[in-house]
Amino acid sequence: ILITVLFAGFFLLEGFDYGTGILLPFIGKTDVERRQMINALGPVWDGNEVWMITAGGALFASFPHVYATLFSGFYLALFLML
Repeated sequence: ILITVLFAGFFLLEGFDYGTGILLPFIGKTDVERRQMINALGPVWDGNEVWMITAGGALFASFPHVYATLFSGFYLALFLML
């Protein structure tokens, strides 16, 4: 249950980042509006990666074989996501 909560927290907060990035050209018409949207991400920006790293650590502690399979197969994608 803990791993599910950690990954859900990551995807929820990361969805906020992705959504803001996608809507930036459409909603942010001026530089001031774009800056306000980007500044709204500030408090949660680094927290997203903490959720992902914590979930990865919990996955490693609970299921080391699953961790090894997932993270070796998706190493490049996870590296780029960080």
